[in-house]
Amino acid sequence: MMSKSLVAYFSRRGKNYTNNGIAELKEGNTEIVAKKLAGLTGSDLFEIETVQPYPDDYQQTVAVSRQELADNARPQLKSQVANMAEYDVIYVGFPNWCGTMPMALFTFLESYDFSGKKIAPFCTHGGGGTGRAEHDIKKLCPQSEILPALSINGDRAANADEEITKWLAKRGLKK
Repeated sequence: MMSKSLVAYFSRRGKNYTNNGIAELKEGNTEIVAKKLAGLTGSDLFEIETVQPYPDDYQQTVAVSRQELADNARPQLKSQVANMAEYDVIYVGFPNWCGTMPMALFTFLESYDFSGKKIAPFCTHGGGGTGRAEHDIKKLCPQSEILPALSINGDRAANADEEITKWLAKRGLKK
């Protein structure tokens, strides 16, 4: 049986932190990497979106994300993956928010049974790497094989093809 894969990602467009300060992004960094991954692996693509959108202002979004983390919140998601059972490999993408993944990813990972599946995390960040996200994913999905994460500085997302390809090859995930 052929392996089927899904790239599920959370990303933020609009005002975001970059090495040059706050900039308006038409496409979020994690979304850019997610689309590259889907193209390189032939995976289906699913955007994780919250019912309640985050503020347009970057600093307000930081404040909301800190509060969600402090509250151990589980933001409601707009949609679900209808056929999760069909996937063997799930690429889970997110920006580093407050040293881990956004709380929407906690909601997503708790919404499905990932037992026996491979989870390949990927993260975009402004210098903090994956933080404790890999640990959090292992805790949320103890019956899954969690592969070492791909970590890409957000400013390099658009030019990360080689980095992504090397990561896929090293993890045995080439198409």
